[in-house]
Amino acid sequence: MKRTFCLAALAASLGITQAQAPDPANVHLRGGRFAPLTYSGMTPEQKTMLDHLLNGERHGATDGPFNVLLRSPETGDLVQSLGARVRFHTELPDKLRELAIITTARFWTVQFEWAAHRRAAEQAGLSPAIVQAIADGKRPSGLDPEETSIYNFTTELLTTKQVSDAAFQDAVSRFGERRVVNLITLVGYYQMVAMLLNVDRYPMANGAQPELKSLP
Repeated sequence: MKRTFCLAALAASLGITQAQAPDPANVHLRGGRFAPLTYSGMTPEQKTMLDHLLNGERHGATDGPFNVLLRSPETGDLVQSLGARVRFHTELPDKLRELAIITTARFWTVQFEWAAHRRAAEQAGLSPAIVQAIADGKRPSGLDPEETSIYNFTTELLTTKQVSDAAFQDAVSRFGERRVVNLITLVGYYQMVAMLLNVDRYPMANGAQPELKSLP
């Protein structure tokens, strides 16, 4: 007990604080076709998934597909764990990870996913002009070599269901096979998220307007 108190006092003196997970009873989920769940009405399995979500690397964020995934909490818990892994541990720079995500969101025209990750992409250093070109369904100009590699690989995978030898070799030479596998998994995960959100007709937050227009 004394040791625990001393460690806590030392942490306080150094200004170190541990973030507290939100109280699950106060979490407000959102949904479209799938009505928002409340903690008091959840099954034990749903509560377990939500507790894992709140105490994970998303720091309590529950927007997105999780209200839908809670309908199948055993699968949903595995999915949210995979999502945290591919989002925070791709071993790609944040800018390149977010480039792949927004390219996927644009392909699926998934409004919430786009809005959330468009902001994250710009905060990570991706040019707003590049982001806008992707929103408009156009190939961006001004991509640097690494951005070009990620954009080519992701776009080919989404649009042709294949990746050319040139795009594959360029990505492997720049990032290595491990990161390329992580990139494929990242794109696959965010396609699944896009399908969940689009089927749900997931609402935008706080009355925000959709940013993406339908493409031909």
